[in-house]
Amino acid sequence: MRTLREIAALRETLDDCRRRGQRIALVPTMGNLHAGHLALVESARRHADVVVATIFVNPMQFGPNEDLAAYPRTLAEDQQKLEGAGCDLLFAPATASVYPRGHEAQTRVSVPGISQGLCGGSRPGHFDGVATIVSMLFNLVQPQVACFGEKDYQQLAVIRQLVADLHFPVEIVGVPIVRADDGLALSSRNGYLDPGQRATAPRLYQTLGELRQALEAGAPVDTTLETGLARLREAGFGPDYLELRAPDLGPVTMATREAVLLAAARLGPTRLIDNLTLTLPR
Repeated sequence: MRTLREIAALRETLDDCRRRGQRIALVPTMGNLHAGHLALVESARRHADVVVATIFVNPMQFGPNEDLAAYPRTLAEDQQKLEGAGCDLLFAPATASVYPRGHEAQTRVSVPGISQGLCGGSRPGHFDGVATIVSMLFNLVQPQVACFGEKDYQQLAVIRQLVADLHFPVEIVGVPIVRADDGLALSSRNGYLDPGQRATAPRLYQTLGELRQALEAGAPVDTTLETGLARLREAGFGPDYLELRAPDLGPVTMATREAVLLAAARLGPTRLIDNLTLTLPR
C-alpha cells in the first residue's frame, strides 16, 4: 500500500490507474480505524480494482464545542490495518493542503432538507462539512464507487442526495453496521468511554431492539418512543433524539411499511448513534 500526502501525487497516481482501465473505489475516513472501517475497505475491494482510503480529520465537520482537538490520530496503526484489509492507496493530506485558505473561508456544499433534524439538528453545520469534503474527494479521486457505513444513516442519505443533485458519476454502497459482541455499534468515539460507560453503552442497541419488537407487533409509535426515551434515561444516557422515520428520512405515514428507528444519546461526554430498520404491520 502506498501513502500519499499531496494532491498532485494523488492525481498523478490515479490518472495512471485510469489509463490502465482500472475501476477505482473510495473509502473516506477520519482515521482511528476499527473493524467497521475495514469492512468498508473489504466491500470496496469487491467493487473495484483499486481501493483508495482517505484519512482526514475534517475541521469543518466539528462544532465549536466538539472534540476536534481530542479526536484520536493514529496514522501508523491505521496504515497497518488498511494494508491488511487490502487497501491499495492511502491519501492522508495535511489540513493546509485541503483548505489552503482555512476551512472557514472555504467554499461550502450544502444539501438542504435531508440534512435538517436528527444529527443535523444537534450539530449545526456538520453536514455542510461532510458534503464539502466528500465533494472534494469525489473530485480528487474520481472513483466509480464509494463505500459508507450504514451506522451514520443520515450521513449516508445526505451523500446519496448529494450525488443525485450534483450528478456525480459515483455508485454509493452502504455497508451494514459492524457491532461488538455485546451489540454496541463500532465507532472511533467508543474509545472515549470509561469501563463503566462501556458496560452501559450496549443498552442503546438493546433498547432499539426492544422498541423494534414492540413496533412490529403494532404498538403505537408515540407511546413506544416515549417508553424508549425513559429507558435510555434510566440506563444513564442523555438522549439527543429517538425517532421513527421512513427509509428516505421522511415522516412515517399510514402507508409506511419499511421504516428506520434512529437514536443519538450521550453517555458521559461521548455521543453515540445507532439505528435499526423494521417492518411496520399493515
